[in-house]
Amino acid sequence: MARHTRIVVLTGAGISAESGLPTFRDADGLWEGHDPMQVATPEAYADDPDLVQRFYDERRAALSRVEPNAAHRALARLEAELGDDLLVVTQNVDDLHERAGSRRVHHVHGRLRSAWCTTCDERHDWSGPLADRPPCPACGAATLRPDIVWFGELPYGMDVVEEALEHSDLFVSIGTSGLVYPAAAFVHWARGATLELNLEPSAGATDFAESRTGPATRLVPAWVGEVLTGSSGRGRARGPR
Repeated sequence: MARHTRIVVLTGAGISAESGLPTFRDADGLWEGHDPMQVATPEAYADDPDLVQRFYDERRAALSRVEPNAAHRALARLEAELGDDLLVVTQNVDDLHERAGSRRVHHVHGRLRSAWCTTCDERHDWSGPLADRPPCPACGAATLRPDIVWFGELPYGMDVVEEALEHSDLFVSIGTSGLVYPAAAFVHWARGATLELNLEPSAGATDFAESRTGPATRLVPAWVGEVLTGSSGRGRARGPR
């Protein structure tokens, strides 16, 4: 691939799993021991804000116990070479991309280390707890909530994603289930080539021109190496389809 190739990368929970962060749902359908409907909807927050705040406080605190892995670092290395021609769109609410060195990261589902004041609509970088109802740094109201997109809320910046995909030469999906919309539809919005890198084929694997299976810490550095060297090697590839 030419070094001027415009690339959009979508990342999901699978890329952070190897750093020790759990994927979105366990095999029993629970999310870190909770029914997602109890901790990830506006209705759940209205019914039991203390439970929801504690849940996200625990997840925010857990970020300090994990580190970016080889897949995160490889994407940061790719950005260092491609600059504005690479955009990472992530469904993840962790900060592992940024800690690995990536700067062009678009969080469609929000960020754990951000708090949103529902009174003044300001957002603030946040690393501490919210369960004790700290005041908003801007307006002083005790109405800060996790800056997370819950079920029933609109993902952030879909216009940014759509435009990037419209003008991309390559769309790569890494560590996603292919079940969560609108991200599952990005492969259909892309105008260029498409590639999936996943531990196992996603629900939408057949929509990609090529799908490679294996750990993100192996697949992503290998793919980045191909982009940066112009290699045409394919490794364990399934496709084209």
